[in-house]
Amino acid sequence: MAVDWYEHNPLTNRDRRLSKADSAWVRSFACEDVRPLIVCRGPVRKEALDVFAQMGITHAGVLLSEKDSIIYRNALAPELRQLDPKHVHRVKDYTGATKEERVERIRQIIRIARDHGYDSVFAGYGFMAEDESFVAALEEAGLRFLGPGSHTVRAAGFKDEAKRTAVKERVSVTPGVDDATARALLAKHPDADALRAVAKEHALDVPDALFEELAGDLPSLADRVLEASYDAGVDLYTIDELAAQVVRDVATMLAEHPGSRVRLKAIGGGGGKGQRIVPAVDPEGDGPVGERAAKAAEAAAGMVREILSEVKATGVGDNKNVLIELNVEQTRHHEIQLLGNGEWCVSMGGRDCSLQMHEQKLLEISVTQEALREAVAEAREAGDDAVADALEEDLHTLCRMEEEGERFGRAVGLDSASTFECIVEGASHYFMEVNTRIQVEHRVSELCYALRFENPDDATDRFEVDSIVEAMVLLARHGERLPRPTRVRRKTAALEARLNATDRALHPHAGGLIVSWSPPIEDEIRDDQGICQVNPDTGLFMRYRLAGAYDSNVALLVTHGEDRRDSYARLAEILRRMRIRGYDLSTNHEFHRGLVEWFLRRSPWAKPTTRFVVPYLTQVGLLKEIANELDVAHAWGLIGRHHQRRWGDAAAAQEALERKMTLLKRPLDRMFEEPHLASAWLSRNRGRYRFEDGRLRWLANPVEVLADTYALLDMTYDERAPAALVIWDHDHELVETALGFYQRLGERLGDLDYPALDARLAEAAPPEGFDEATWRRVRASHAGFQIGVEILGLLATLGEEARFEELRVEDDLTVTIPERLLDPALQERMRKVLVPPPATKANEIVAVSGGMFYAQEAPDRPPLVREGDHFDEGDPLYVIEVMKMFNKVRAPFAGTVDKVLVERDGEIVRKGQPLFEITPDERFVEEDPKERKRRSRERTEAHVRRVLPG
Repeated sequence: MAVDWYEHNPLTNRDRRLSKADSAWVRSFACEDVRPLIVCRGPVRKEALDVFAQMGITHAGVLLSEKDSIIYRNALAPELRQLDPKHVHRVKDYTGATKEERVERIRQIIRIARDHGYDSVFAGYGFMAEDESFVAALEEAGLRFLGPGSHTVRAAGFKDEAKRTAVKERVSVTPGVDDATARALLAKHPDADALRAVAKEHALDVPDALFEELAGDLPSLADRVLEASYDAGVDLYTIDELAAQVVRDVATMLAEHPGSRVRLKAIGGGGGKGQRIVPAVDPEGDGPVGERAAKAAEAAAGMVREILSEVKATGVGDNKNVLIELNVEQTRHHEIQLLGNGEWCVSMGGRDCSLQMHEQKLLEISVTQEALREAVAEAREAGDDAVADALEEDLHTLCRMEEEGERFGRAVGLDSASTFECIVEGASHYFMEVNTRIQVEHRVSELCYALRFENPDDATDRFEVDSIVEAMVLLARHGERLPRPTRVRRKTAALEARLNATDRALHPHAGGLIVSWSPPIEDEIRDDQGICQVNPDTGLFMRYRLAGAYDSNVALLVTHGEDRRDSYARLAEILRRMRIRGYDLSTNHEFHRGLVEWFLRRSPWAKPTTRFVVPYLTQVGLLKEIANELDVAHAWGLIGRHHQRRWGDAAAAQEALERKMTLLKRPLDRMFEEPHLASAWLSRNRGRYRFEDGRLRWLANPVEVLADTYALLDMTYDERAPAALVIWDHDHELVETALGFYQRLGERLGDLDYPALDARLAEAAPPEGFDEATWRRVRASHAGFQIGVEILGLLATLGEEARFEELRVEDDLTVTIPERLLDPALQERMRKVLVPPPATKANEIVAVSGGMFYAQEAPDRPPLVREGDHFDEGDPLYVIEVMKMFNKVRAPFAGTVDKVLVERDGEIVRKGQPLFEITPDERFVEEDPKERKRRSRERTEAHVRRVLPG
């Protein structure tokens, strides 16, 4: 087997086995005899295999679904390469598509465990990890679950039960409805006698005395009847009846809170799945607010069906409860890492997960009391009282969340790892839910803290655990005996970026093939499912195809730092130097590069809300829209003609420009093509230029900016690298010569900023220490090095026209989002600018992405459109499932369906594949190419005028 690079990373890989040198008390917590079966996939499966091996566990196996692997060469489960084939067990799908399939899959997993000698099951952060019926079945079968027990999943994992527990434990919760199913049942059976009758009709196991005991608490009685119906596999309400109840409750909330949106959440959802948001009612709108709220709430009916389909809760007997919550708009998403043994519960600090989209987290940042206290002290010392006050507010909030999280964990008997999730608004926070499993971003916490377990009889006899996976094994094997640990600080700060298979607008993009991936660099922890493992026989990278069967995550990129700024800087360097290449391959790598630079160059302690990413993408889309209108070749020609006139010696000017054309145009072309890199450049160069009277004025030497631009793009000189990836040798020589010239000139003239240096070089009279001849040569060299560099200024004018700096961080660390970037119409238009729709004919509708096609919202619903139906712009046409997310696709224009081209639901379609033949209401007239070119040249000339010297 090839040597895994993690073996050389002391933060993520060490020998966790106990030795004879350890005390008898320490050795009593050995776990080598644990025999786990892994029933999840992705980065955590590889991590679990590594940690188990480090612990001395030799009997570990995994499930392999038909969607997990195709053939060895293009394996979708590369971590399986390190396993004996006898420990790989095939199943159809981990969870099954229906309740019956899930029950059969659970039985199959138990049989596999028994037949192959496994005594434990590890489910990572997949759906199986929070399936109470799965965990209970394992416990009944005598198997150990490496995660929270069924009692904890029941009390904390179901969002409705967790919310009720939080209320009892005096934990702040968001306003809303947590018993929609009970309310739907009471709408049909409104009193105790009616509930008794329906229980008797279906032979439900509900004690008769309960109907008298709870006659005055009908919601609780309805809940008890519903619990019995789930156990019996009986439905007491239809999805339509539940949807109708949700519509009524949503209408009430919208009317009571005009201007606020309402969030719907399936109780068994997670990772952004099973959630939808109902738009707000305009407080200033026409007509009674109640009528407008009722109209807006009608959208909730379809959302309920989508939610239940997404979390596979549409089967008979499934618990279909949906939480209805006020969507606190300007919120940050914070979570507290918890570990417990059923009696004690400890916190491992917090994580800020506010940078997310479609409820999918993108960048996760450690939040610890120690780091906040140090940042407060640093801000006070620097005189930044507004920053210090803002950080102190976060410190107080974190302390309260950690205390509440530990109290909640003890209340539900938490006996493994879980996450206490909150939304934070200013100095207030509200409990949201508990994830009764390990989280994708758990490494962010374990890099900051280890847990120290001490012998109660001898404080010097102790051991430390710095892996949450290891802690879960330890708790499952020895939980009751483990004393309450203390947390030990490791690193000050940590960050995780999720590398996802998404397009430039962060929508899933499945099916790409990775053909190469640069190796990790120092301080990079890459949880990549083993994709970067090379072939042990050839030492070559093995190609990897990104499937659409699961979620879009490809890898987790984690790092740490001496403080938050340092961790951001290290992540920026990791992203800068990482190269991942392939065919039809699209990831959010470049998005992360722009995002990380945005925060690094403003404030790493900024407080973005969960609304930040979409407006940020909209702003990046505006950069791309303007870039599409500019003609870089025309701009170069304009700059050339300007200098030929200005120099007097047109031939000399032309020669200098020709020599510099590739040097200047290559990076500019790349950033005009990739707006996320243009965003990174604008953030990185803040303060290096300004606009005066509409013209660009450089505050830093443009040659230095150019050199740094090549560094930003990871195009620095390397004679061994392919020419397409680096600065070319003659261009490199020119830049190095120029930098050397300005360094020597600075030594002669003293410490001048660039505007002062440029002004001095504009003077014909030589300064002290230069004769006239030498000064003429110096000025000529300066003119030669600067000629043509003005074209870099087009990036600055791009940002200026797009009003890039209006999205900003305030003195109190809050982020101001301009109102224009919150406009849904602009957001949708910019999404199409970032990822243009696939080419289509005037008489067809094509698939916006690859995935699984569905004609209706749910299996029991009629098709959204049929042949002969007329549709208006914005009407839903079909649903496409890609990477486990259901996306309802709406009509881009009005028309009539002539023919449906997809034969059946569940069919796999490719991006651009025709789905419907249609007749549009209006024929589209394409813009005249000559007019488009004329407009482009006109706009380019306006931009060039702003960058040329007067």
